Amino acid sequence: MGKKERRTINGSSPRHADSFEKIDKALRILPISSPLSSSTSWSTLQHLKTFFTKTYHFNCSRELEAMASKLQHSVTFLPLKDLRFAHTAMDGNTWFMSSICDDAGEEGETEHLYFPSEASKGRLLCVAGNDSHYGERNLYGFAWKDSLPANSTLMEGLTFVSDTYYDYTNLWHGLTAMAPFVSWYKRNGCESPSRWVLYHWGELRTGMGSWHENLMKATFGELKVEGFGKSNGSSCFEKAVVMRHNIGKMGKREGLSNAENNKKEDTAVRLTLLMRKGARSFKNESLVVKIFSNECARVKGCKLTVTQSENLSFCDQVRAMSFTDIVASPHGAQLTNMLFMDRNSSVMEFFPNGWWEYAGIGKYAHHWMADYSGMKHLGAWWDPQVEKECPHPEKESECFGIYKNGQVGHNETFFTEWARNAINQVKVMKQDEFSTQQPKSSCVCARVVE
Repeated sequence: MGKKERRTINGSSPRHADSFEKIDKALRILPISSPLSSSTSWSTLQHLKTFFTKTYHFNCSRELEAMASKLQHSVTFLPLKDLRFAHTAMDGNTWFMSSICDDAGEEGETEHLYFPSEASKGRLLCVAGNDSHYGERNLYGFAWKDSLPANSTLMEGLTFVSDTYYDYTNLWHGLTAMAPFVSWYKRNGCESPSRWVLYHWGELRTGMGSWHENLMKATFGELKVEGFGKSNGSSCFEKAVVMRHNIGKMGKREGLSNAENNKKEDTAVRLTLLMRKGARSFKNESLVVKIFSNECARVKGCKLTVTQSENLSFCDQVRAMSFTDIVASPHGAQLTNMLFMDRNSSVMEFFPNGWWEYAGIGKYAHHWMADYSGMKHLGAWWDPQVEKECPHPEKESECFGIYKNGQVGHNETFFTEWARNAINQVKVMKQDEFSTQQPKSSCVCARVVE
């Protein structure tokens, strides 16, 4: 058998030809008569074995390094914001990471992306750029963990990546951007993120509203919003969850509520009057308290709590809402903590004059929140008492500025009947459910009530 054929059997490539020729030459000079046990022959064979092993592994290592280098340089970065899909910014083929489709996940869960996954062929998500004005200047790509792009940083742990068409400071918009992450967290073993990366139209944002920040801290613990500093390289995430539809197709049964384990083990009706000071406060707070107090006293087991939202810390507000069946309050940010009430709890809302006519869709924010949280919004009372006319009714934004921070009046007859009906409805519901309803546990609540 010739050398060429022997090399083929040994699986050598032209790159290894020199190594085999040297081995073959060395074998030829061994004394044929020398016994295998002779020290000379054994030493020579050991030398050849070491030489061949080192040479072979050296060549393999060089090939692997060359392949890794090619993979590193083959990563393609695309604009985070694809202007071709501006008309479907958050629906269908979104303009954020437009090259990859969503994972529909379980029924009732919002559409999302997870990396690494089959969809990314096991590759990690990498982003580059920290532009806060032009989303098309920020880039994304996919790379295998062992072949990350040059000058890249591997960010260990889980990263939550969000892109919203709206913003992270508005109460409702920020909440609908955060809610899908809470849902994913509860469905996937309660793994907390090491960091958040926030985008608006592909533009980097480095913070969220203070209320949202407190809520996320209460849910996940330490909160870090990534800004990427002045790095010119890319950042690759060991694990990443990407949400780009806000609440999207998230079902109402999943909702926005964090409070799953606060079911009261009795049929008492807990009514909370959550008051405000200044803008949108009641003009005659003591009379409103008297009306609700009288109606609560008519029902056995009804307990009334009157509290000023400004006097409570975030955690105190969470605790107060966690043990409330009915909250009655003027419209305002303090009502957002109704998220910590049980599902099937009730909300009563009061508005100053002018809000119905000029507030736009923002006046429905807490109605939507209650709906998605599985609670009952029992309606709203709109103060009909006009104190100041808007000089230009056709200019809605100008008029709203006049009425936005007005105070809320009262209607004793209406408030009395409304409070009575609300208390009785909740009493009947709790009596019906008490015998069959079991308290639920939730990893989210476990952290919130610590």
